[in-house]
Amino acid sequence: MAYEIRFAHEDEWEEAMGLAWKTFLEFEAADYTLEGIRSFEDFITDTGLKRMFTEGTYLMMTAYESERMVGMITLRNETHISLLFVDKNWHRCGIGRALIEEMAGYVQRKFGKKRLTVNASPYAVIFYHRIGFKDLGLARKQEGIIYTPMEYILAER
Repeated sequence: MAYEIRFAHEDEWEEAMGLAWKTFLEFEAADYTLEGIRSFEDFITDTGLKRMFTEGTYLMMTAYESERMVGMITLRNETHISLLFVDKNWHRCGIGRALIEEMAGYVQRKFGKKRLTVNASPYAVIFYHRIGFKDLGLARKQEGIIYTPMEYILAER
């Protein structure tokens, strides 16, 4: 299965947030209370977040297979992975890892940073561990969202 990873275009925002919402409902919502589900929905539909994306301060890369978006990753504050979602039909195909590696390379080249952080959902913790992220503390809960703070030390490129 071939796919292309690139920075998202402005007109791809809605499709990317749709992918995030659909995948969240399929794989993660069961771990959250109604408050957590609403908090996540509020986050991905926030107009301020979209404005930050439009202004270039909230970065997004997407993975495409032909004309279909199959994955997305967003970055805030130069080093923090904010969202990472892959279409269920593309799980275990290396897209999540490839998105992180592309973003990591960009972070090193553009900002000179040596690490990435993420607040991993319960569903995603095993994935992040598998690709080299380490826990920074115990799982936490904020506004109904359960997450484990993690970091990834970037290899020299």
